[in-house]
Amino acid sequence: MKLGRLEKIDLREYWKKEDTEFTPWLAKEENIELLSEAIEIELEVQNQEESVGPFRADILCKDTATDHFVLIENQLERTDHTHLGQLMTYAAGLDAVSIIWIAQKFTEEHRAALDWLNRITDETFNFFGIEIELYRIGDSSAAPMFNLVSKPNDWSKLVKKSASAQNLTDVKLRQQEYWQGLKSYVESQKTNFRMQNPLPQHWTNIAIGRSGFSLSATVNSRDNSINIWLNIQGDQAKENFDKLFELAHEASITEISPDLIWDKMDGRKMAAVMLKSKGDMNKKGDWENQFEWFKVHLEKFIQYFKPIIKRV
Repeated sequence: MKLGRLEKIDLREYWKKEDTEFTPWLAKEENIELLSEAIEIELEVQNQEESVGPFRADILCKDTATDHFVLIENQLERTDHTHLGQLMTYAAGLDAVSIIWIAQKFTEEHRAALDWLNRITDETFNFFGIEIELYRIGDSSAAPMFNLVSKPNDWSKLVKKSASAQNLTDVKLRQQEYWQGLKSYVESQKTNFRMQNPLPQHWTNIAIGRSGFSLSATVNSRDNSINIWLNIQGDQAKENFDKLFELAHEASITEISPDLIWDKMDGRKMAAVMLKSKGDMNKKGDWENQFEWFKVHLEKFIQYFKPIIKRV
């Protein structure tokens, strides 16, 4: 079999201007998905050239697992101090944010600056440096490649947070160990979803592709249960629940489980679709069975609900 040769293409061959050509291209759903895969955060575009306080972001997204803002700054040249200053302004203007700096080439100084920012900030902030390249083989269409040159060191941030939490109880430590075990199990099974980094709390979140909707895996020590919640939040939570119920309720009973609970949660600013099973987090010998239940049913939730949620 004859192999082709990769040919690197000048970015300016395809995008003459950042604001009118590259930014609109990146904001398209199929292209933002490529970026999501590179950084392992599921992104949903909110707006282009979005004003955030006194400044303007090239693209404003949301991390669909957390509903936190993600700001993207584009640069089809080598990185410079002006754009680094803009990133700092963005971080100062928002309480919880991930910031992505995309450039044709990162200087060593600017890559080191992002590494430093990731070291000195807690898990609230995440800085990504990404070099974009274009390649083609022969007469094929050009294909983009996102190369990570700087990313958060999530493990060191978790260690820092745990070390600073002097009053972390045995229960909290066990919860963090449990979610780390589930994350490792899911990754070993090559599932169609990603777990967030484990935190010392009774839940962990999983993205499902749209802001205002998220999945949570939870443990309840009061009744020794493990649970999956499809959370519907925001100002339109009740309206979105009604739309989802109309589109998905009947088939969800057979596609996911007859034990599925649809709860509009009157009096609260959210709604949920829930599934519950017996499971004691304190019985470590049973963890693998619990992890398998989570894996199977989270896959069912995502496979069934994700395309329907996009229509709500």
